[in-house]
Amino acid sequence: MTVTQAVEAVPGVPEDTAPALMPVDVRQRVSALARTSRLLVACDYDGALSTVDPADRRPLPEALRALRDLADLPGTVCAVISGRPLRDLAALSRLPAEVRLVGAHGTEFDTDVTVDPDHRTADSPSDKAAALELLRDQVEATAILYIGGGEGEEPVFMRLTGADAGVRVGEGPTVASHRVADTPTAAALLSALAAERRFWVFGERPTPIERMSMLSNQGSVALVGPDARLLWFCHPEPDSNAVFAEVLGGRQAGVFAVAPAHGGRPLGQRYLPGTMTVRTRWSRMDVTDYLAHGTPQGRTDLIRVISGVTPATVEFAPRPDFGRAPVRITPREDGLLVEGADFPMALYSPGVEWEIDHDGVSDIARAVVHPRSEQPVVLELRCGTDSLVRGTLPESERQRTSGEHWSRWLDGLTLPDTAQQLAARSALTLRGLCTPSGGVMAAATTSLPEEIGGVRNWDYRYCWLRDGALTVQSLVSLGSTAEAEEFLDWVHRVVDSLPGPETLRPLYSLRGTNLGPEEVIESLSGYAGSRPVRIGNLADHQVQLDVFGPVVELIEKLSSVRGTLADRDWDLVRSMAEAVARRWHEPDHGIWEERDEPRQRVYSKVMCWLTLDRAVALARVYGREVDPSWPDLRDGIAAEVLDKGWNEEAQAFTTAYDGTDLDAASLHIGLSGLIDPADERFQATVTAVEAELRSGPTVYRYHRDDGLPGGEGGFHLCTAWLIEAYLLTGRRAEADELFKHLVDCAGPTGLIPEEFDPVTERALGNHPQAYSHLGLIRCAQLLDRL
Repeated sequence: MTVTQAVEAVPGVPEDTAPALMPVDVRQRVSALARTSRLLVACDYDGALSTVDPADRRPLPEALRALRDLADLPGTVCAVISGRPLRDLAALSRLPAEVRLVGAHGTEFDTDVTVDPDHRTADSPSDKAAALELLRDQVEATAILYIGGGEGEEPVFMRLTGADAGVRVGEGPTVASHRVADTPTAAALLSALAAERRFWVFGERPTPIERMSMLSNQGSVALVGPDARLLWFCHPEPDSNAVFAEVLGGRQAGVFAVAPAHGGRPLGQRYLPGTMTVRTRWSRMDVTDYLAHGTPQGRTDLIRVISGVTPATVEFAPRPDFGRAPVRITPREDGLLVEGADFPMALYSPGVEWEIDHDGVSDIARAVVHPRSEQPVVLELRCGTDSLVRGTLPESERQRTSGEHWSRWLDGLTLPDTAQQLAARSALTLRGLCTPSGGVMAAATTSLPEEIGGVRNWDYRYCWLRDGALTVQSLVSLGSTAEAEEFLDWVHRVVDSLPGPETLRPLYSLRGTNLGPEEVIESLSGYAGSRPVRIGNLADHQVQLDVFGPVVELIEKLSSVRGTLADRDWDLVRSMAEAVARRWHEPDHGIWEERDEPRQRVYSKVMCWLTLDRAVALARVYGREVDPSWPDLRDGIAAEVLDKGWNEEAQAFTTAYDGTDLDAASLHIGLSGLIDPADERFQATVTAVEAELRSGPTVYRYHRDDGLPGGEGGFHLCTAWLIEAYLLTGRRAEADELFKHLVDCAGPTGLIPEEFDPVTERALGNHPQAYSHLGLIRCAQLLDRL
């Protein structure tokens, strides 16, 4: 290996800290090491921190600063291992106590370390290798970076394995995997590692969650930031691996950015009325984004229109498979061809002159474009094809067609008068989460955190039976039944693949298949440093006995609108009632999917009661034959819930039969009709939930220990439930006040994520969340009526 290699700057690292002479292989290894969970950074003193010149024993200030910065980061331990005596090493290095010092060829430690004398000789340079292994074991390092440039470093390099990296400083034969030219370059390497690891640990400054706007053509979704950066996009399905995931991993997870060349901040962003087309505006420039309709199956076209009278810069760097797949970009006459994904991809951009850079792993395309008032610049990201052929329709016609797909549908709805514009945006959002398979996404994203820096980061891009049924039921209440029909088709297909509905899982892929194993994307920093980033969801293996109720209630509502009960829907109702009869008495994990022991949960029992109650009602209205045991079983479940669910100490219906802890979901004992809302026990439960779980503008799900570390924000759906409970118990003023808070939690373009933290006043959780939008619609409708 020679020191005269190609050099690259480190992506994501500020230019003033990036190394000037960084070999490509070293830069790549820096990026990998920056993303390990527990990193040990070690180096020798003479040759790595200071030059080997005996006349100048002072350490480089840049190297000391970088080691201090690294040692300050969570999950990062730094050490200097030297042949010098420990006392001299401490005096020369002037390093803080956070940096471990090992002197005398690994025989003197500045902290307590157990040394096996049978495996050491004080005058052997190889003892440095043994000392490094002792440190590895002590700090439980998942990877080591060792930088050495003096005598006796080769035995240390020889002991490195796996994810470790050895870097030799200077010339001469070496077994190290990498080399840098000199001590200043080694210091620059440490600085680059510190900067990149800081971004990985804490995340780059994130876009506020509620300020992201969703694009949808129902086959695909994407999120655009308020500055027109493409923050999230998956292909070929919304629950596939991401092609652009900047919101979860910064630039290394994909960039598609458009901005005026003169700089300046955006003036605003909005949806074109009645559509899922987003327009971002600057002075003298607009960017209009939408997902086109009418593309062939398996293809997605994301169209970006740059209009105005000022030059714009464009940066295009897709990163398939959450940034784990290397990408090559090839310019062609009318655009760019992209290789690296497991599907073809092209950027149709006639007239744009691209410059292609390489970051050592993947390509980046950049251009300056010059829109004119009469001729905008059009960029078409085409996934699922490598065609750069001009389309049959002009862009203006495609934009009109895509807009009308939404506006015509919206015109057919009966929207509430209360918060009508926000209810309309909520309806569009819910429809945007519905897919051609009939599956309905719970949210458009994965791993947006329930607590900044926390571990409660889940993948919501799948179809839960509960969430899907509630979503399409909300659309039925507004006058649109097509989504409910398609969802029930999806449910029928899932049930037909099972021995019986009692074996239904809580969630499936959007196509109705079982999920793969839950996976952690270790290379992504997470939103604002919130890790892990997960794909998949282990909740698909849980027992959640409430899932039958929302599906049966959906069939009841849909049948009422249609005026008829389809035979196959009655068959589904009957089989779900039979499943409840067999399993209702079991403990389960509940609506919140707690990764803890199952309990006899009040909400799950209420939903089992609701399944039978609505089944009996359907049979009565549509002349169907009902199992004679169902009415008695329904009443028996209700009696048990009223007896065992009520807790005198808590003066409320509690989470489960076995404790005094409260859960907002238990409000459904009144919201479902199992108990009269005028009943004193329900009114007491509303008061208890308000006292314990409401915090100003929001309502928490619960405050119990659920087996996971950290906390979460208030849950917008729980806020909606309390609003409904206020209305049912005659507390209109409180309902109006809390609803105003819910409205205020919507972002500038009307989208609402999962949660809200009343302390930091910031949005949390996956976005946009179906629960939040259907809750807003429900409350607006009730406020109109009550």
